Amino acid sequence: MFISELRKRTVFFLISSAIIILILLLIPLVEHIINASLMNYFDLVLLEGRLIQKDGAAASQMSETSISLLVNFFHLIKIILWMAIVIIAVRFINFLVFHVALRNSTQNEISSLIRTILSIIVCIVAFFIIFQSQYPTVQLAPLFTGSTILGIVVGLALQDTLGNLFAGIALQADQPFQVGDVINLQKNSWTGVVEQVSWRGVKIRTFQNKIVVISNAVLGKEFIEVAPRDNLNARIVFFNTLYSASPSRTIHLIREAVRQVENVSPKIRPVVRIRNLGDNGIDWEIKYWLEDYTKYNDTDALIRQRVWYVFQRENIHFAFPTRTLHIEKQGVEPNFTETVNEIFDRLSDVPLFAPLTDEETQQIAETVEAKIFSNGEKIVRRGQEGKSMFVIHRGSVKVQINEDGKIKVLRNLSEGDFFGEMGLFTGEPRTATVVATEETEVLEIKHTCLKPILEANPELVERFGDIIEERRASLNQINAQHTTDPQDSKAGMFDSIRKFFGLGS
Repeated sequence: MFISELRKRTVFFLISSAIIILILLLIPLVEHIINASLMNYFDLVLLEGRLIQKDGAAASQMSETSISLLVNFFHLIKIILWMAIVIIAVRFINFLVFHVALRNSTQNEISSLIRTILSIIVCIVAFFIIFQSQYPTVQLAPLFTGSTILGIVVGLALQDTLGNLFAGIALQADQPFQVGDVINLQKNSWTGVVEQVSWRGVKIRTFQNKIVVISNAVLGKEFIEVAPRDNLNARIVFFNTLYSASPSRTIHLIREAVRQVENVSPKIRPVVRIRNLGDNGIDWEIKYWLEDYTKYNDTDALIRQRVWYVFQRENIHFAFPTRTLHIEKQGVEPNFTETVNEIFDRLSDVPLFAPLTDEETQQIAETVEAKIFSNGEKIVRRGQEGKSMFVIHRGSVKVQINEDGKIKVLRNLSEGDFFGEMGLFTGEPRTATVVATEETEVLEIKHTCLKPILEANPELVERFGDIIEERRASLNQINAQHTTDPQDSKAGMFDSIRKFFGLGS
């Protein structure tokens, strides 16, 4: 495509230049023939640079005017043709320099501006030279320098245009921003992505998908905040907590939640720090770095959402104004609460707890913790220490592992399914990562919930061991894994459970 365009422009340049040069070579001949005909028609001869009649009388006014018009006509034709050659040559050279030599340059805006200015300068200089060659007796300098009134009028008329031009030259030379950068004009409160930079002004697309065109003269007087597209730009999100919340625990929980948010750069760890000790609680700020700054609004919103979910799970409360008069002191109820009866019904349907009596199931139901996770959050991570299991009360999750840098989904679980039982019964590290695929509520059953039941009824160890072995065997068969001898594996499972719970053999 590029070679074809180059070939086409080269052919056009050569043919058009050849035609114009041929016409310029023929013009003197045509001019001589027409001039001779007119002089014969008016019976004139040229003597010492003057036109006179053949009989020696002075030439008439009409004959001199006709000859003068003819001469000026051919002069103008020559000026036009020579200027046509100059324009064609300038355009061809511009194409060779700026489209061939600099086609890989990233500074397209400044290249376009330089090309326009150089083209105008070359054309003006060429016009002066060509005009002087055709009219050597006419002095152009006094004509332009003496036209003071004309210069003032033109200067006032082009004041804004020239202001935009020179401001554009200054901006292009300094290069404070480029196409694709996010800029914020503080005086006019415009924020958007730069789409075009020209000699006249800058075009930005706002985050409301509107186009704003700002002249260079106005832009040169603005305070401009630039977020370069190839830079890790930071954002700050604010939140608050009650004074009863542990600062160290809050920093750890929020930082880990922010690191998992999409578009947050993993190259720089997010910073969670206390901004102020306010009247109502602790004021916090989260400083994080974005991979794509044009999506900062969505990323800010997602971080605030994750903060809310972390607070719900970890029983951390936002600070409310203390100036409000409370008639009755009430605890802040979470939006997601489950009654003990609902939890009991859910646990009764879990096959793993089939060996338990209703009283034992009720005992576990009173001690479990309900936790809420948003879409995309990791509930457990592979390799993480585990001393609990989870039952899905609402929502769904996917179980996945990382093989050779690629995510492999082992299975999908929904309401009523459970996972992490090996961590509950043996304390083994997590063998896979479990991620919520929608807003999901899980019931966490910890090691301390089950220990009193096993201590009171040790024979449950074998019954739990049988169920866990059957489940693990079916999962291994699905994943096409080889297992050891079932009897050895079962005996090892019994020993692991007893050892983990501190039970005698």
